[in-house]
Amino acid sequence: MIRTFLSSVTRISDLTEDNFDITPLARDQWDTGDYVVGKVGDIGGYASAIELANGRMINVMEDDHVVGSLGTRVATLEAVGDWRSIDDSGQLNALTSAGLFGKTTSLSPFIASPMRLQYQGHVTRNGNKVTMAGCLPEIPSVEFDIPVILIVGTSMSAGKTTSGRVIVHMLSQMGLKVVGAKMTGAARYRDMLSFGDAGASAIYDFVDAGLPSSAVDEATYRKALNYLLSLIAQDKPDVVVAEAGASPLEPYNGAIAKEVVRDKVKFKLLCAQDPYAVVGVQQAFQRAPDLVAGGAANTDAAIALVKKLTGLPALNLMDPACRNELAFMLRQALDL
Repeated sequence: MIRTFLSSVTRISDLTEDNFDITPLARDQWDTGDYVVGKVGDIGGYASAIELANGRMINVMEDDHVVGSLGTRVATLEAVGDWRSIDDSGQLNALTSAGLFGKTTSLSPFIASPMRLQYQGHVTRNGNKVTMAGCLPEIPSVEFDIPVILIVGTSMSAGKTTSGRVIVHMLSQMGLKVVGAKMTGAARYRDMLSFGDAGASAIYDFVDAGLPSSAVDEATYRKALNYLLSLIAQDKPDVVVAEAGASPLEPYNGAIAKEVVRDKVKFKLLCAQDPYAVVGVQQAFQRAPDLVAGGAANTDAAIALVKKLTGLPALNLMDPACRNELAFMLRQALDL
């Protein structure tokens, strides 16, 4: 019996292991956001972990089936790939454990090779393919008028999610209704689940708006972002802690996300891997961050260098001794 696993990009759908058909489609019928089935290949030397719809991580075995979605990843520190690079052999990769499927075109030597899969077909019902966008319920467009704590980074793995958890927890401890959101990046549910664990009343990301990653054309992203912001606004939170995955300079539409919420941003946190990276981001954008965190603030020496190079304050948010200062800055920004 073939085992079928639903990756976390399917969490917005009603898919189960056996309520759909698998239909091979011609390449001219493929598109971003299509749900497809891949058969796991040789796992020797390759990543084998898949994130399920509930966020739990499992390790699949050879010949298992995994349901994911066609998309694009352009990670600076890990993997680059696109579904358009899949050739006639039908060989593809799980570009993230969340089920973002495409063909790897560039890979860091410091990570395991992405899981190898063989295209089995598209997820279909009654002869029609099932897509992420097609699974979304219709909702009214709601004006987004909520204070935002915006977290951006110089790259992936700069400390954004870890810093966001600290801020979410702190604001919820202040008695505020906090929503956690990830506006850009590549699919990975556990980041947002960690915001929920920290005290967020609700969590959302671009998957909830029908995208396997935000590396899409501008028009598609703007439409999805409007849907995402309407979802958040329906919850009527006091504040949104919003992460822009990767860097706004990377092709994940982070600059558009910043543009759309700019007037609502009350506090901007920049997470950087080192002090010199802060200089580049500071020069690239008009508004300077209110605070620097991440690797660039790991030690007193790093904090001093950030101050010397940029004039910006920096805090090691992992150090409990810094929490009072952060709380003061957030209260001022939100006029509490």
